[in-house]
Amino acid sequence: MRVPLLEKELGIEVYASKTPGIGGRIRQFPEDFIVEEILVDGSEAKVSPVSTPQTVGRGRYLVCALVKRNWDTLRAVQNVAKQLGISEEHIQIAGIKDAKALTAQHVSISCFSGVTPEQILRVKAKDITLHPQHFSNEKISSQLLLGNRFNIKIRGISCSSSTVERRIKNVLDELSDLGGIPNFFGHQRFGTIRPITHKIGKFIVQGNWEKAALTFLCQFSQHEHPQSMKARQHLQTSQDFKEAQKYFPQTLQYERSMLRYLAKHPRDYVGSFRKLPLKLCKLFVQAYQSFLYNKFLSQRSGKGVPLNKAQIGDYVIKLDSHELPTASFTQVTAQSLQSIQKATDENRMRMVIPLIGFKQHLSSGIQGEIEKEILETENLTFEDFKVSSMPQISAPGGLRIILTPIINLSIGELSEDLANPSSQVLKLGFMLHRGSYATVLLREFMKPRDLIKAGF
Repeated sequence: MRVPLLEKELGIEVYASKTPGIGGRIRQFPEDFIVEEILVDGSEAKVSPVSTPQTVGRGRYLVCALVKRNWDTLRAVQNVAKQLGISEEHIQIAGIKDAKALTAQHVSISCFSGVTPEQILRVKAKDITLHPQHFSNEKISSQLLLGNRFNIKIRGISCSSSTVERRIKNVLDELSDLGGIPNFFGHQRFGTIRPITHKIGKFIVQGNWEKAALTFLCQFSQHEHPQSMKARQHLQTSQDFKEAQKYFPQTLQYERSMLRYLAKHPRDYVGSFRKLPLKLCKLFVQAYQSFLYNKFLSQRSGKGVPLNKAQIGDYVIKLDSHELPTASFTQVTAQSLQSIQKATDENRMRMVIPLIGFKQHLSSGIQGEIEKEILETENLTFEDFKVSSMPQISAPGGLRIILTPIINLSIGELSEDLANPSSQVLKLGFMLHRGSYATVLLREFMKPRDLIKAGF
């Protein structure tokens, strides 16, 4: 089954299921894509939270629920920090949430910043609310995150009800036989409208900061706002950073920050990246790691190497009581193959693929050969991920699970889609572990031909 070209550019080259899709569209409205964060201690961030009347407990951090609609996570945090009069570094998050969606997540705000619950309640921004919950001595981080609950509407379905039901069932049967969904990094990791974050990351690890900056500023997409596209095209031709400040849209805040700096320091491209949030700069490098991981996983599947059967040379990792990966991993040998396969079948271990970094090396065996070939094509070494010009964004690497489980899946009844005449809408609810993407599951159900029209 053919995969859209845009997905191939993100390293996603295969489907896990052979059943045709139901088509349709996601995110026609932000409320069609609801994400609610769940921590390992059972705490849940709700899109309709209740602020604790008297914030309880004591601690070094004030934990709040951040609810946003149609906001990029980093921009939302930036907005909140500005209103509170504190540095963004005083606000911690567990993960980046979808921008075109209605999302709820936990944030912690350092009490050293002097912010009080009363000040939190005074934060006012369109489509952002912040609700104080409790004090804690532990700041919010990715290690506290269990996963995310999704409530999704797929609109504009033109297939008959019987066809939709049959195809959904067949896809689920195929994924059940596999043991989960391939744990690709999803489309929003790279930017579906303008999928360039991994390209910027590649230039950064190559040390080509000029090309990284010009890609961020100038590479345009036919799918972005016409004013933004025109501004990028103009700058691509003129290379005049000072003049560009006059016509770059105010909505492109990060680009304008970079332009202001380059207007004064035209050749200091590294310095221009230092004007961006550190989290964003890290995301560029991480997006390139994500692209490589997607390629590793796609090639494994494409070459017919099983995703659910360990091979000699594969990495495997132990799981904790929540079935999340621990720090304990090993490589499969001929002697350990049988016992490791038993452990993976019993959900005590999972197979993993490297996120390449300066500390993380390749698999061995068949998987190792796949990874080696891709790195040679990319002309890349492990040491490239030590970013000497900006050490804070260097990437040590790690391991990522190959298959992720679908948890508590519920499928609603098909109903008339009032927003799209002569079409139907399907509601889905499910949970995925941290770091896994809802769109990776949705693409298996929908098999979209045009990712942009389908809302990805």
